[in-house]
Amino acid sequence: MTIKVGDRMPSGTMHTMTSEGPKPVSSDELFKGKKVALFSVPGAFTPTCSAKHLPGFVNKSGDLKAKGVDTIACMAVNDAFVMGAWGKDQSCGDKVLMLADGSAEYTKKLGLEADFTGYGMGIRGKRFSLLVDDGIVKAVNVDEGEFKSTSAEAMLAQLG
Repeated sequence: MTIKVGDRMPSGTMHTMTSEGPKPVSSDELFKGKKVALFSVPGAFTPTCSAKHLPGFVNKSGDLKAKGVDTIACMAVNDAFVMGAWGKDQSCGDKVLMLADGSAEYTKKLGLEADFTGYGMGIRGKRFSLLVDDGIVKAVNVDEGEFKSTSAEAMLAQLG
């Protein structure tokens, strides 16, 4: 079942790259007591994700934080090493937390997995964004084709 507005974010663990190596990030650590803009891409270093999706959130990070967002997080079904390298390549710095969901476990808990086996990519995540306030989902956006409703600009519009 797909996560929806009003649902509590499921418990789970993702990973982020640190100077000491991959570090687990629990959903409680990520969402408890915070307003989080979480967006997911089908894959790091892929065309739309690298040209538009991630750069949009990096460039609009100040605007999002001015509207009360505490954490901006990018998640993909890639490993922490790939997500760390992509974050460096895209100059994310501390603007966007890069989260690896290497086996798609958390993505599946959200009900937002996609089968890209036909493209040689296996099970990935759909292109989506969630606005989460203290663990409760306030907005769910899923792009089924054209990149539009999951952009940083769309998230800013939802924040008012």
